[in-house]
Amino acid sequence: MQRQQAAADTAGLRSRAVAEDFRTLYVQAADPEGFPPPVAIPDEYSRALTASAGALEDWEHRAGAWSARAADGYRALAARAADQESRDALVRRAALGAAPLALVSGAWLQWLSSPGNGDSELTMRTLSLYAQDLGAGHPGADRGSAYRALLHHLRLAERTLPAARLTQVPQVSDLAFALPGPLLAMSRRPDEHRTELVGADLCLRAVGLLPPLAAVRELLPAAADWTALDPGAARRADTPTGLALARAAAAALPARTPDSPGLIAGFRWALDMLQRWSSGLYQEVSAALDPACDMAELLRLRAREAALYHQEFEIEGRSLGDWFTEARTAPHGLLRALAASRLVRPGSPERSPLLRGLISENGPMFRIFSPADEAVIRRWIRSLPEGADRNGQDTVTVTVADTDTDTDTDTDTGTGTGTDTDATPALPAPVAAVRREAARPDRAPGTLREAYHRLLGRDDTPALRRYATGYVHGWLARSRVGWDTAGQLPPQQWNPRGLRPWLQEQHDRHGREFEQGAGAPLPTKEALVDSTVQLAPLTLIDGSWLQGFTDYGHASSDVGHLLFSTYWDELGNGDLGLNHPLIYREVLREMDVELPPTASREFAQWPGFREESFELPVYWLCIGRLPRTFLPEVLGLNVAMELSGVGGSYRRARIALEKYGFSTRFVDIHNTIDNVATGHSAWAADAVDAYMATVPSVLGPGCEPGIWERVRTGYRSLNPPGGLRARRAARHATRAYENKGELH
Repeated sequence: MQRQQAAADTAGLRSRAVAEDFRTLYVQAADPEGFPPPVAIPDEYSRALTASAGALEDWEHRAGAWSARAADGYRALAARAADQESRDALVRRAALGAAPLALVSGAWLQWLSSPGNGDSELTMRTLSLYAQDLGAGHPGADRGSAYRALLHHLRLAERTLPAARLTQVPQVSDLAFALPGPLLAMSRRPDEHRTELVGADLCLRAVGLLPPLAAVRELLPAAADWTALDPGAARRADTPTGLALARAAAAALPARTPDSPGLIAGFRWALDMLQRWSSGLYQEVSAALDPACDMAELLRLRAREAALYHQEFEIEGRSLGDWFTEARTAPHGLLRALAASRLVRPGSPERSPLLRGLISENGPMFRIFSPADEAVIRRWIRSLPEGADRNGQDTVTVTVADTDTDTDTDTDTGTGTGTDTDATPALPAPVAAVRREAARPDRAPGTLREAYHRLLGRDDTPALRRYATGYVHGWLARSRVGWDTAGQLPPQQWNPRGLRPWLQEQHDRHGREFEQGAGAPLPTKEALVDSTVQLAPLTLIDGSWLQGFTDYGHASSDVGHLLFSTYWDELGNGDLGLNHPLIYREVLREMDVELPPTASREFAQWPGFREESFELPVYWLCIGRLPRTFLPEVLGLNVAMELSGVGGSYRRARIALEKYGFSTRFVDIHNTIDNVATGHSAWAADAVDAYMATVPSVLGPGCEPGIWERVRTGYRSLNPPGGLRARRAARHATRAYENKGELH
């Protein structure tokens, strides 16, 4: 038995070494401004299609059947739990094991939208799905937060916010990150992995509630919003299910080939990784029913520090420090020795010197163990058979639950939790689920038009990041020129009562200016058409300054949920008929202007655009990529943008468009949804207030004036001064940043 357990310990150590890259990847990919390494689904998943191809519906059936069977297996484990302590241990293992995936449920969709594809059906379908995952419009309403609420209920949430902190929890195995780590990394390169991500997402919706959570739900039916934890379910009764929305996204893929190899490869890879993870977790949960396994894990986790303090104490003629050194990789020898020692009274934790003396409030090990650790120790001692011989004979038997599990490989029948060898190619990993790709050439854009084109997507490189950060620094420096004489800025100091009173004042001013200018001549038809055309590079990327707030961590935060809602609104809330870029293109067509697709190189090079028409759009595209670095400036810019036309210029534009027979729908819709009471302007002000209210506690007292100046600079950056002095300041700031050679 000892040799078998030692072999298992060694195998487990090797497995951790193999899978630890996924743990690191999970952290790297959580950063919206980071550079996670490139990953890819192995070719085996595509090559095997020729031998075992099937329709997408068949794969959905296989995934659902496996999920149901695996859930039955976990529920059977729950039924085996003999007492409350065993049930608690099972729930704890299952909940922590599912946490890396459940805490980021839907996050792999976070960057599938971009300024260049905001008018596509696929973007609308994936954004509709993602908005449901987020509970758009409400802070903390995302599926991940619903799972965090479950962990709070179980008192397991200490290191789960942000989700990347979960990697610091040693009780969560490396294998638990083997699917979410690569998924999140792929989400940061959506132009490369869009089809695979849609396929993987469809698989996760078809699987539904993760099988280990079926046991938790069985034991604690009122502990969570279980519908929110099922990505295939609808969040509300009057909305489509997550699975239905995922199917719509798959059907909207280019060329409408939902059975394409990339889509099914993504599905198969996700299913394979789910099965591998579930099989491993099943063993962990099964083992948790044996108190000795939990105790062995506790010894392993605490062995490194304990080895330093126990050199003079001996058990079985061997230094306890040596026992702990061995226990870092193989704890079961120490477990057996402790069970046979005078520190433990089998079956009687209250009589055991280990608990009664050493770790009591008067003992030398007081507070060494947490209450949860002490519960593990008590449960283990209580499980030991009584009647041990204390006259030098080791008669205490320590048993470890058999951790093997049924690995039935038929996806259509059986109750196993293992890998479906008919559904996926035989791979020797989980490490084979990702591969490193060769480094790509990297250079900064050479012109404004090239920058515009390259920044329309989500993919990033260090050179492009340096360009974007330098451009923003330059633009903000330009915005600060002539600060003392600038008019119509937000108040010099932020008022804790909020920005809404000032917002109302600006709206009133817009109304007065409109009335005062009522008699001013309208532009000629030619001038109106020209201005509409020159605004196209800007207007067709409506909302791009907020693209960073589709990031999962931002999109449901107290500040970011308002910005995501604005972004989502600009693109029509999933309705192509309300999509702002498409509405603007309709106006252009009425003017006999047919532009190339926004994301195409031809659009950026279209000769009808003047060079200066790309200056502000490139700024939007640059700052939108840096939601953390320039958060105060983005908040100020957002207020300026949403307030700019309400009550005044939109009304004047409507008159001009109507005079020449053009549709007024674009300006009409903006004048209503940007309103200062319940619209985008109000949301923008609320986002600023939500952020400023946290500054003293997060950044420290006294930081408010500096942060507020950054917000005001962002506000002015919508319309910065354009003189020689301002442009010189911009060039100087950009060069200063580039000379530092820093990535912010």
